[in-house]
Amino acid sequence: MAPDCPAASGGSATSTGLADLFRRFGPSYLRTHVLSPEQARVLRHIIDCRTPAMGGHAHSCDSCGHAWHAYNSCRDRHCPVCQGIQQRRWIEKRERRLVPTHHFHVVFTEPEALRPLNLANRQALYSLLFRAARDTLLELARDRWDALPGITAVLHTWTRQMAYHPHLHCIVTGGGLTDDDGWVASKKTFLFPVKVMGALFRGKFLAGLRDLFDAGELRFVGTSAELAHPIAFEALLADLRRQSWVVYAKEPFGSTHHLVRYLGLYTHRVAISNARLLSARDDAIVFSTRKGQANCRLPPDEFLRRFLLHTLPKGFNKIRHYGLYAASNVRRRLALAQDLARGARRPAASEPDPRPARKGHCPACGYWPLRSLRLPPKRGPP
Repeated sequence: MAPDCPAASGGSATSTGLADLFRRFGPSYLRTHVLSPEQARVLRHIIDCRTPAMGGHAHSCDSCGHAWHAYNSCRDRHCPVCQGIQQRRWIEKRERRLVPTHHFHVVFTEPEALRPLNLANRQALYSLLFRAARDTLLELARDRWDALPGITAVLHTWTRQMAYHPHLHCIVTGGGLTDDDGWVASKKTFLFPVKVMGALFRGKFLAGLRDLFDAGELRFVGTSAELAHPIAFEALLADLRRQSWVVYAKEPFGSTHHLVRYLGLYTHRVAISNARLLSARDDAIVFSTRKGQANCRLPPDEFLRRFLLHTLPKGFNKIRHYGLYAASNVRRRLALAQDLARGARRPAASEPDPRPARKGHCPACGYWPLRSLRLPPKRGPP
């Protein structure tokens, strides 16, 4: 792993975006680095996003004569521009599927010693991370409440410096549905003891890791190659058992309305947003790491390497729902839990979107309808 980026003082206010950086530095990076098929696809998608390469439509207004081109988005889940659209759609859908009660934000983090093995086995170990966190929360809810909670889990793999750091953000209902269809509420300031969650999470994760090793389902390449020997693997497990695994629980949210918007920031976040990019030169890219209080400066190749490090396996679902929020429970158990938690109160109305959609209208005069002509994709050489 490369060391953390050096601090960068000041920083230009030059406006730039991730797609601009990829178009500028991506072609040379593709020529000089070996990328996985997933990484190469992400790089190409972001380079082509909202350009003639993606195709689009030519619009014209019969009223004022205004004409313009609108190019298609790549819709890649690693693209910071496209995720904004998907985030709004997701928020509208999830708000209807929340139990109207307080929720807790719980973060499950793996020890640093697991990162080389994670990089070689992303699909298997990311899935194991989800299972271990899910089973930890469901087991504690059953033991302490004798009830089924609602859980939404989101995978993140980065730090503010884009270093590799797999962790799971979980939103958990402050209570659950009992087997006799009653509702049990937790304290509003306390979910479960964090040390108990950490120990249980550690045990479940390591048990799953042992099963993967015994079944021969782990790959050992690069810096993890030495762990292929049973003695080295046992030493790793012993070291991990001695460590305290970090589980952090934040204070509950004030309302489900604020919760779903807060959660939307996590579900569709990528390794870095365009708003954090400050400047780009041939020798360095500068971006903010702490809301204007600290910046990071990286060579372009290292910047691209770190971003592509967080490419998810093809088809991997980074947002998962368990318990009451699982798809199998939506129609009956979730609906019942919503009624019980709501009681006699009417459901809170959603706040209207302050930006009304004007799709199909002329941006110059507001005239509708418009003349539109489809533009086919114009892709260059790979």
